[in-house]
Amino acid sequence: MMTSRHATRELRFEPADNARLANLCGPMDENLRQLETALEVDIARRGEAFSISGRTAQTKIAAELLEHFYGLSRRAIEVEEIQLSLIELTRTDAGLSDDMPALHTKRSDLRARTPRQLQYLKAIQEHDVTFGIGPAGTGKTYLAVACAVDALERDVVKRLVLVRPAVEAGERLGFLPGDLVQKVDPYLRPLYDALYDLMGFDRVTKLFERGIIEVAPLAFMRGRTLNHAFVILDEAQNTTPEQMKMFLTRIGFGSRAVITGDVTQIDLAKHQKSGLIDAQHVLQGVRGISLHYFKNDDVVRHPLVQKIVDAYDRRDAAAAKEKKPHDHA
Repeated sequence: MMTSRHATRELRFEPADNARLANLCGPMDENLRQLETALEVDIARRGEAFSISGRTAQTKIAAELLEHFYGLSRRAIEVEEIQLSLIELTRTDAGLSDDMPALHTKRSDLRARTPRQLQYLKAIQEHDVTFGIGPAGTGKTYLAVACAVDALERDVVKRLVLVRPAVEAGERLGFLPGDLVQKVDPYLRPLYDALYDLMGFDRVTKLFERGIIEVAPLAFMRGRTLNHAFVILDEAQNTTPEQMKMFLTRIGFGSRAVITGDVTQIDLAKHQKSGLIDAQHVLQGVRGISLHYFKNDDVVRHPLVQKIVDAYDRRDAAAAKEKKPHDHA
């Protein structure tokens, strides 16, 4: 017997349309399983009738999502769409969709998922130099690449230059064959993947061949001046202050730069200071430069990831609580 906090909600889609119902539920009912896992409800289906059991508030959300996606079910509903919708439900800030920048990319559904992501997109469009600083999974790099693609498509810039420091190309990769670019190439893969997703593989390949898109280690930037380019420095926490200054002074006329990084993931030697941390202090208050910070609640990942993080946090908190009395002993 369920407590007052639990309820069963019935839902029926009529007239029955098997094709739309199949699109709604996904292969092997995978879309329903995503809703069950994320919202901690049970969904039973018989034809066009759905029965949702769980906490009252959660069953209401599940029913609203099913109705929403049934409205889109004349086409296949991807699991990713379900997951992103579940993530957005946790964002309670009003007005997120207001004044959303329109980005010209292959992804018609591309938009900010959190208020700070929205502020980040606006900062990139309004400043010549923007720093995106925060934990992994917050969209720092992907949104920067999206803005770069948008600027290229609108002919605001003539080329894209995507840069990463070559920290990983040191001793750990020294045994690999090839030059520095080939050694660093695996670490540039997130940039490639974002480009393929936003422009398509064939178009990106052609733009690489024409030199309109360039991916390069930071070490290869010395001595260059980049005019009419959109330049992204990724993993900037692994630059030294000297490298960061070198990079920032490469920016030429008609160019825009975005620097992204996570100051909690520094791979430099212990005696080396991070150029990203240094730049935060040096450039604070400089007009034309935006320092934008993300937080943990901006992380956009599989909904189950947050549950995993929460479970570990509870474990760590419990362990700390148990340890504390012994510290006073």
